[in-house]
Amino acid sequence: MTDSAIRHTAFGDGTPLVLIHGYTVDHHVLLPLEPALAARPGWRRLYLDLPGHGASPRLPGPTSATALAGAVFEWIDAELGDRPFAVVGQSFGGQLARAVTARYGEQVLGSALLVPVVCWGGDRTLPGETVLERDEELLDRLPAADRELFGHVMARLDKPRWELFERYVLPGWRAHDEAAAAELETDFLLPHWPEHQTPAHRGRHLLVTTRQDALVGWRDQLALLDLYPRMAATVLDAAGHNPQVECAETVRGLVGHWLDGLARPY
Repeated sequence: MTDSAIRHTAFGDGTPLVLIHGYTVDHHVLLPLEPALAARPGWRRLYLDLPGHGASPRLPGPTSATALAGAVFEWIDAELGDRPFAVVGQSFGGQLARAVTARYGEQVLGSALLVPVVCWGGDRTLPGETVLERDEELLDRLPAADRELFGHVMARLDKPRWELFERYVLPGWRAHDEAAAAELETDFLLPHWPEHQTPAHRGRHLLVTTRQDALVGWRDQLALLDLYPRMAATVLDAAGHNPQVECAETVRGLVGHWLDGLARPY
């Protein structure tokens, strides 16, 4: 372990695969991908907890998108050096994964972006009705804060999805630093789109969005296709802001196919 502000959980050996979660959750939210990753030998999966999330302490200074990107860069420099690696980013972590690709260029083999942050605030293009099913009896039994978050990030509010939400989303939500999160919410976007500062990346990339995503939507993300010449894109139906949780089998298939297509040094 380095002196980085970032703690991580590691599985496997081989080429590094860095996985970056979103806002106010932690690495648990990406663990539904692990069966597909573990089935592909030769990848060392490194699940980060961003500063102020999960097991990682908050940064000593103000928390912002730029500060968290800097912390991820420091972690990569310390842990990976000049080794080639791939990156997965979910939600806010998708914005950071884009910054990582821009920063490290050809050292990055490719990226998988799951419902990535592209726009924020009033600039977002969000869908209309996003909840497809509601189990009112279940919802009435939940604490108000849990019920509100559940309704924001899932498309079907029923018992099976609640159990997934409770396993993969709530641990990070309950562990995050609320003061740091409030700071980040006021400075949530990087000052420039990372792709506008560097040549187009020629590696393979994957974009996964969902029709019922009430937080980042899906239309704004399609602009990324013009910036990544080898990006595949999927817009899923019947899933909200955590498709890797809510429709894990489908997303595992997409991520596995992307991973299989990456050109790795041996």
